[in-house]
Amino acid sequence: MTADIAWVLVLVQLPSEPSRHRVAVWRELRRAGAVPVSQGAWALPAGPLFQPALDRARDLTRRGDGTFAVIDAAPRDDEARRLIHDAYAEARRSEWAELLADCGKFEAEIDREIAREKFTFGELEEEEQSLDRLRRWCRELRRRDVLGLPEGRAAEQRLGVCQGRLEGYAELVYAAMRGAAPGIETPVEDRR
Repeated sequence: MTADIAWVLVLVQLPSEPSRHRVAVWRELRRAGAVPVSQGAWALPAGPLFQPALDRARDLTRRGDGTFAVIDAAPRDDEARRLIHDAYAEARRSEWAELLADCGKFEAEIDREIAREKFTFGELEEEEQSLDRLRRWCRELRRRDVLGLPEGRAAEQRLGVCQGRLEGYAELVYAAMRGAAPGIETPVEDRR
C-alpha cells in the first residue's frame, strides 16, 4: 500500500432542495477523483493538482448555500490508511476498466467498418476523433491516478493497440480512395 500519499477530507453540507447544487458539487468532486468515505465526506489526494477542482466545488457549494471544508487528513493507523487508499484505488480501477471497455468498442467499430468496406475519409475522421477522445480520457485518468495502478499501464498499452488498428484502417481508406485495394469499391460519394 502507498503510505506516502497526503490526503485531504472534503466535508460538504448542502440543503436537500434544490438537489441540483448537491449534484453539481458531487460531479465536480468525482471529476477531480474524490471518493466518498462517509455521508458528506470525500477523500482526495492533497496537492496543487487537485486544488482547482476543490475551488470549483467550494464555489458551487456556496452558490447552493452550503458549507464546504477541506481538512488535511493524516490516517493514524493502517486501518484508516487502508480505508482511504482502497476506496480511492477502487474508484480508479473502475474508471480504467471503463476506458478499457471503450477501447474494445473502438476496436469493434473499426472491425465493423472494415467488414462493411466503409472506406471513406469521413468515417476515418470520425474514428480519429473517437481515438482522440480515448486519449484525452486516458490522460485525465492518469493525472488523478496518483497510485500508479497497473490498470493504467494496461489501458495505455490498449490505446497503442487502438492506434495500430486505426492506422491499419487508414491504410485501407487511402487504398480505396486510390482504387488500389482489390475487391473494394470506391464509395459513390467519392467517384466524381
